[in-house]
Amino acid sequence: MKINEGTLDRVLRVGGGLALIALAATNTVGVWGYIGIVPLVTGAIGTCPVYTILGFNTCPLRRR
Repeated sequence: MKINEGTLDRVLRVGGGLALIALAATNTVGVWGYIGIVPLVTGAIGTCPVYTILGFNTCPLRRR
């Protein structure tokens, strides 16, 4: 899979994912907060399947 997320996009995804997981773990937002695993994983690997489907690319590297 090609990387299709830029640095800022990845940082925001990982931070948001960790925040949601932390809120879920402390029962602040309930179990649905564990959906934060999705942005955490996509930010960690640098590829978003939805971006691929829609043709988005926030990675500043040369687009192939």
